[in-house]
Amino acid sequence: MTVQTSKKYKIAPEIKIFRNTRSGTYSFKDIFVGFEKLEVVRGIFGEKTSQFLSKLKVEVFPREGYMGVSDEDGHIFASQYYISQGELWSVYLDTIHELVHVRQFKEGKNLFDPAFSYVDRPTEIEAYQTGAREARRIGLTDEEIFEYLEVPWITKAEHIRLAKKCDLLIDDLSLKNNKR
Repeated sequence: MTVQTSKKYKIAPEIKIFRNTRSGTYSFKDIFVGFEKLEVVRGIFGEKTSQFLSKLKVEVFPREGYMGVSDEDGHIFASQYYISQGELWSVYLDTIHELVHVRQFKEGKNLFDPAFSYVDRPTEIEAYQTGAREARRIGLTDEEIFEYLEVPWITKAEHIRLAKKCDLLIDDLSLKNNKR
């Protein structure tokens, strides 16, 4: 994720992310405070959102990386470096993305189905679409969301395909000038 900005986005003031968290295993609510109040998160888990998030574990690992969901038990894992150094809005959006995967895992969906490429996997499409809608809600432009969707493990063509699946309105010039 390459977007670097000091722009302020409309993340609810009751949301807190404890960015100086050391490596270890924590309750989700010990690191990510207030997420159960977010409409987007309640949309993911329904009326038992708070109880579900109270039971969810987060494993913080002491090296560079991003976030993900364990295919063994559905807990979230997160890079200590990313939580502390990543742009706050990016960590926020990635948390929402991973919460979609947590719910999918609990529903028995295969998060890593090899029958699909990464950007064509139904579980990834749902998670990225949810993240893109929340990104718009907090004030990111389509161009900023497009940059946010750029991750090191996909090609330029896959990046564009993912952006289209997230209904981004990116003009041809923006696509041609994409630095990949």
